[in-house]
Amino acid sequence: MLVAVSASREPFSSGPIGTSSGPIGLPRPRRTELVLCVAAVALVAVAGVAVASATGGDHTQLQWPLAVFAGLTLLAHLAVRVLAPKADPVILPCVILLNGLGLVLIERLDRAEAATAAALGKAAPSSDAAHQLIWTAAGIALFALLLALVRNHGQPAKYAYTCGLAGLVALLVPAVLPSRFSEVNGGKSWIMLSGFSIQPGEFAKVLLLIFIAAFLVDNRDLFGAAGSRVLGFTVPRLRDLGPLLLVTFVSVLVLVYEKNLGFSLLVFGTVLAMVYIATRRASWLFIGIAMFAVGAIIAYQLFGHVRVRVQVWQDPFATYYTNGYQIAQGLFGLGTGGLWGAGLGGGRPQEVPFAKTDFIIATIGEELGLFGLTAILLLFTVITVRGFTAALATRDAFGKLLGGGLAFSLGWQLFVVVGGVTKLIPLTGLTTPFMSYGGSSLLANYIIIALIMRISHDARTVATPAAPPPAPIAEAMTEHIRHPGPARRPR
Repeated sequence: MLVAVSASREPFSSGPIGTSSGPIGLPRPRRTELVLCVAAVALVAVAGVAVASATGGDHTQLQWPLAVFAGLTLLAHLAVRVLAPKADPVILPCVILLNGLGLVLIERLDRAEAATAAALGKAAPSSDAAHQLIWTAAGIALFALLLALVRNHGQPAKYAYTCGLAGLVALLVPAVLPSRFSEVNGGKSWIMLSGFSIQPGEFAKVLLLIFIAAFLVDNRDLFGAAGSRVLGFTVPRLRDLGPLLLVTFVSVLVLVYEKNLGFSLLVFGTVLAMVYIATRRASWLFIGIAMFAVGAIIAYQLFGHVRVRVQVWQDPFATYYTNGYQIAQGLFGLGTGGLWGAGLGGGRPQEVPFAKTDFIIATIGEELGLFGLTAILLLFTVITVRGFTAALATRDAFGKLLGGGLAFSLGWQLFVVVGGVTKLIPLTGLTTPFMSYGGSSLLANYIIIALIMRISHDARTVATPAAPPPAPIAEAMTEHIRHPGPARRPR
């Protein structure tokens, strides 16, 4: 009992993970995962049939997309079964269900756009659901590839500073490109060449988290020991805190310049959470909140688009026909859905601008109601909590910080998105993970899930106990040895 209590007080053990000798937790996690994945695909199929029935479409058109999605789900499960057999069995089914429901909702909006185009005598636009299914295949392939390449969650720490530099470059590229190659809807956060577009900030987020986790592991003690006392808080020396401040502030400044305030909030909040996880000092939370408040006031005074976001947040109906139209329509959709929703295919979510991307939460609330939206939020909560559980169970500091940071980033992004759509906080423009239309977001989030699954596998792998080290000579007990003396010669 004393040993267990002592071990629980050392959450940042740096010992290596040894050879596995058995799983911790469920005896057959992969069988559980397979059953849950089958249930997730079945729910997606039912939702697809419901959309087709409500919109008057042909059910047979869904056969091939559903078959492809089921095959991709099986490939993802087999990748985990072979490459991370002891990983958490609940995370992947939740991701599959969210991804599948996102495809169904995008298909539902495609059908609404096709009906509108037909009423106006125009050609139907291309199917975004088909494009998203292709991105889903690419995301699952990247998920499997990352599990195959990263065989130990500590490997990324070897390239921490390279990841930090690559993350900053990925953020800087859209800022220096001409607007015709990087600007969409007033924000310079894209790279667009010859019909191909990608949002590098999604991948920069993961790279920066790897750097920050490794940096905090190397300098964790300096945040609480070295430095000077200011108002009762220990402030680290600038030379110790410099790299972290440089990466964080450059990231935030670049994203503010690119008018991508959602990513600024996402990066800053995640870094603050990781610092708190590393130091376990609430004082850092107060310091971070104070820094955020000062930065928000300065941004409000300097940047017009920040003032517009705040004014729309305060009263979207005052500018209903201009800047407040999107958030007002989203609120109307949520109100129309009520508790039970209008049913899949029964609402009018296409009336909300960017319903497939920024405001897919409003689509969920209108057609599935408060109960359906709550169920979606609970799925994200399960993924986040399971990610934190894997991080806490890991036996090294880097795994704890990286897993905690990745899990927090998913939960924090969902809070920012839902808060903006429901007018709890100003609108940020972030997309809902796994559900919103967009390839960059989907690929980056599958990378996050692959890293969490690797951390979970390593955490559920029992380490081979190491042999106890020999006692130092100075602490060894003195032994008296009696010399037998010279042997007597026989007479």
